[in-house]
Amino acid sequence: MSVAVIDYDAGNLKSVEKALVRVGESPVLTRDPQVILAADRVILPGVGNFGDAADKLHEYGLKPVIDEVIRRGTPFLGICLGMQMLFEDSEEAPGAEGLGVLPGRILRIPKAEGLKIPHMGWNSLQVKEGAALFRGLPAEPYVYFVHSYYLKAGDPDDVAARTNYSVDIDASVERGNLFGCQFHPEKSGDVGLHILEKFLKTGRRSLC
Repeated sequence: MSVAVIDYDAGNLKSVEKALVRVGESPVLTRDPQVILAADRVILPGVGNFGDAADKLHEYGLKPVIDEVIRRGTPFLGICLGMQMLFEDSEEAPGAEGLGVLPGRILRIPKAEGLKIPHMGWNSLQVKEGAALFRGLPAEPYVYFVHSYYLKAGDPDDVAARTNYSVDIDASVERGNLFGCQFHPEKSGDVGLHILEKFLKTGRRSLC
């Protein structure tokens, strides 16, 4: 099986690559459209600014490539900033457009007494029954977050898991062949590796 990790100059790409090697894959870090389109699984990771990421995806001509990957039904996983890019826009970068393949907005985590922003650390998840990436995990698994902005999904049916940090956060999404994690599975120990393995075992399916 071929796994393409999209390189668009965002942070944390190497950590995702190393985690995939740990679960037995040989991922390719690439921005070559033909390599991405030929892959059996595609991952868009990232840490950084929403606006910068949108600019880079446009600069490297990756938006239409990602649209085609999703249209074909190839399993696609967005991680942290990569998940945020699946949605329409973000308060972090007014005017910048995400990929818009799922409805929803990225909002700034509101300040709350005793909580630091960015949110950096472990939180438990409330997982929707039947969510594909979490099958076989214990109830309320702990995962690792690093973010200042969070998803407010436009369609509650897309939400696979939630957490709370000052506000209710849509922490994972699933629709058809599309998957997203606001947290970092590559930094979430055995739970995170389990999630990556589940993604790698998903089959092709329609977005609708």
